[in-house]
Amino acid sequence: MAGSLLAAPLAVDAEQAGKVYTMGYLTLGRFFAEASRNAFQQGLRERGWVEGQNFVLTIKAAQFKSEQLPELAAELVQLKVDIMIVDTAEAALVAKRSTHVIPIVAVTPADAVAIGLVGSLARPGGNVTGLSYLGTELIGKQMGLLKEAVPNLSRIGILSNPANPTHPARLREADATAKALAVRIERIMARTPAELDRAFTDMTRTRVGGVLVVSDPMFADERVRMAQLASKSGIPAMYAFRSHVAAGGLMSYGPDLVDLHRRAAGYVDKILKGAKPGDLPIEQPTKFDLVINLKTAKALGLTIPQSLLGRADEVIQ
Repeated sequence: MAGSLLAAPLAVDAEQAGKVYTMGYLTLGRFFAEASRNAFQQGLRERGWVEGQNFVLTIKAAQFKSEQLPELAAELVQLKVDIMIVDTAEAALVAKRSTHVIPIVAVTPADAVAIGLVGSLARPGGNVTGLSYLGTELIGKQMGLLKEAVPNLSRIGILSNPANPTHPARLREADATAKALAVRIERIMARTPAELDRAFTDMTRTRVGGVLVVSDPMFADERVRMAQLASKSGIPAMYAFRSHVAAGGLMSYGPDLVDLHRRAAGYVDKILKGAKPGDLPIEQPTKFDLVINLKTAKALGLTIPQSLLGRADEVIQ
């Protein structure tokens, strides 16, 4: 009897060790960005997870068609994936509605509590956990940095996507910040890539001196064209993520999205080893990078103050 009792847990461990887990990745965008995927998989490899050996990854991409998200989430539920990874606020909310059983790790939704994704950062409860960046809290800092970079800036365009559930709170924050900075704001909206040309035409018409592009998956996917439109319009632009600046945008201030995907691997590892998602606190970024593109500044005829350059974490020549 003692021998059989000792053998039982060993048999369970062997069964778990031999299992190939299925991870489902749900994205509002077109694909799982290569740099983010590499960081995610590197984080998994560091914890003993190797794709094709002990897990397989199924990716469902909505191609920026929000109406497809529920169907794609349902497909992952039908596949009985062991865990879902989601990379935007919209995808996270759809995934949460699709299942109360499958663990969900959110990677890059902003303001997780404010949008109703979780009840608390410290104890999320339910089947959702992961990471959340401070989208709303960063608006004031981003607007302030843009005003520092652009002399005599008195009118700022705020480019947002009305389909993004996190944007209403950020627009309210922009209104409050505008009063503190003594600037006027012009709200400009673009729901689809086709609307971006009109958006920049509107900004030129209203003579904004700079624009804050509120972080959004569609804007990130269109970052090269947006940089070109801003340059053609002669409008200095502030973004949330470095990828925009690397694509030719003027400047950005925000967290490292690639690092967030690497950290998400830790949540996946803990959950697949038995941790309950609701017991794992939601983490937020602790480091925010200021990136400035001097080549773009020169093309805009803009001289970035040395005091601002000295605070930049990265300057692209």
